[in-house]
Amino acid sequence: MKLGFIGCGNMAGAIMGGIIKKEVFKPGEIIGSDVFVPTREKARDTYGIQITDSNLEVVEKSEVIVLAVKPQFYESVITEIKDKVTEDKIIITIAPGKTLAWLEEKFGKKVKIVRTMPNTPAMVMEGMTAASPNSYLSEEEVKYACHILESFGKVEVIPERLMDAVVGVSGSSPAYVFILIEAMADAAVSDGMPRAQAYKFAAQAVMGSAKMVLETGKHPGELKDMVCSPAGTTIEAVRVLEGTGFRSSVIEAMKACTDIAKGM
Repeated sequence: MKLGFIGCGNMAGAIMGGIIKKEVFKPGEIIGSDVFVPTREKARDTYGIQITDSNLEVVEKSEVIVLAVKPQFYESVITEIKDKVTEDKIIITIAPGKTLAWLEEKFGKKVKIVRTMPNTPAMVMEGMTAASPNSYLSEEEVKYACHILESFGKVEVIPERLMDAVVGVSGSSPAYVFILIEAMADAAVSDGMPRAQAYKFAAQAVMGSAKMVLETGKHPGELKDMVCSPAGTTIEAVRVLEGTGFRSSVIEAMKACTDIAKGM
């Protein structure tokens, strides 16, 4: 075994799927544990990985360990496994609010840790992951960790002080986008479009717009202006959005999200 997962839930599954599809690791090189039998059996049946009920077995058999449990369980899991974590192993965390300093304190020794914040589009290999390694990893080890994270989307190495902002702009933001898509589809349905078709139009418009931002390098405001003809339909829609506080609502929602992340 080379890669281990403690926790086999949705995010872990998304990561596993990308890693296996990109052939970064073979299914037989991955082992996972989960306190819930159905969850770990689903991971085995879906991805073909090895499973166990022992977190210690995961640590012993893996060179890279992903801690994919909920934040409230981090301390108890670390207490259980810390004596088995040797200096050659790399720990990848995905929990908001758990700083490198906090993690190092709980392990109580020199441990190579990469704090990350992925998001759920990893499930379709379009994830966005922020990564902050601690000082114990070499440059090559950081590249290796990023190679794993790139298997299910894009990755950026950032200063840890920005990690709470990442929660708002990337980690939680798929939920905001889903609300936008749902609202757009509801409006189309009210104008007579079948719902399934409305979701397709709305989702494709969002995906294409995001791709334009990423691939053209143009400012989002410039791209918005390109769609807004004088006295046209789009500028009227933009006027209504501005008048009802759309931009401010997004900013305030993200600020609230970031504040919660800081308090975790």
